[in-house]
Amino acid sequence: MPPIGMLTGKVNFVDLFISLNGQSYPSVAAAKAAGAPTINYGNFINVLLTFVIVAFVIFLLVKGINRMRRPAPAAAPSTKACPYCATDIPLKASRCPNCTSDLQATPAR
Repeated sequence: MPPIGMLTGKVNFVDLFISLNGQSYPSVAAAKAAGAPTINYGNFINVLLTFVIVAFVIFLLVKGINRMRRPAPAAAPSTKACPYCATDIPLKASRCPNCTSDLQATPAR
């Protein structure tokens, strides 16, 4: 976290804490040595910032890998719609199996 500390004015997040017994201590280690209960919110901020940075780097990595992958070629259609009954039939069919219409003639509309 040194770059983040430099950006925030050389703040060491690990040393940020609240003593619950009302006394002030110079560091978390001194408070722990005195047996004082503390809320170490600086440690939470440190872990949260580390998580956000790692998550962003993984997001960029996955995005780059997905961009390099080529899309699969589209499969050629194997069916067509009957112009009379609108059901799907094979491309090579000359007569619709559902409405028995001749597919060689154009539909009259």
